[in-house]
Amino acid sequence: MIDIKNLVKQFGPFTAVDNISFTVGKGEVLGFLGPNGAGKSTTMKMVCGFLAPTAGSIAVCGHDVDAEPLAAKRCSGYLPDGAPAYADMTGRGFLDFIADVRGLSGRDRQWRLDKVVDQVNIKDVLDQPIDTLSKGYKRRVGLAQAILHDPPVLVLDEPTDGLDPNQKHEVRGLIQTMARDKAIIISTHILEEVEAVCSRAIVIARGRIVAEGRPDSGPSGSGSWRIGDIIAEPGRLDAAFRQVTQAAAPARAA
Repeated sequence: MIDIKNLVKQFGPFTAVDNISFTVGKGEVLGFLGPNGAGKSTTMKMVCGFLAPTAGSIAVCGHDVDAEPLAAKRCSGYLPDGAPAYADMTGRGFLDFIADVRGLSGRDRQWRLDKVVDQVNIKDVLDQPIDTLSKGYKRRVGLAQAILHDPPVLVLDEPTDGLDPNQKHEVRGLIQTMARDKAIIISTHILEEVEAVCSRAIVIARGRIVAEGRPDSGPSGSGSWRIGDIIAEPGRLDAAFRQVTQAAAPARAA
């Protein structure tokens, strides 16, 4: 459902994304991992058509993002870093606006609005201005707009950022439920989230993919992850992450 080939993004002389390729299929939740500045958000913005690639190609549900941008965007929902929204709108007004943008109408429109409000649990704050909401509620309003049109592809940048432990649990459960018939990319620094919801992970550093991994189904399984050649026991994914990303870091001058 997402097919990325030889993707490159340059900002002047700086290469933010350096010739990466990967796919995400229906039913997969891909954890997109890396240190700050690795190229994660830049890649996600290109997948959703917010940035044009310097080279390479991206297809979403068979639609080339560059050649068929509207068709590709109809198939995708995007939660950007920071969940930007119109601060003076209420949550209800903002979601009504997004429903208009997405072309929802009639009974389906109201059904989808009611459903996402229930899914992300924002009924109690719907009529408050977004600017007055806590960081966690702003994040949940952002997630609601991303899933409002029930897209087959979701790109979520730090979906649980700012949420309390109970809210994190709810959102992770929602992602697992939605994953049955969607392709989902999640960027996160919370490695326990990868262990909780992801079926696969890619680690990116300095714009390049340095490792891929899956839950290990071999004798050392039982919740462990295999990242590249490293087996990370339950709760120790951070050690594997540090090993593969530090190996990709430039050597420091003596």
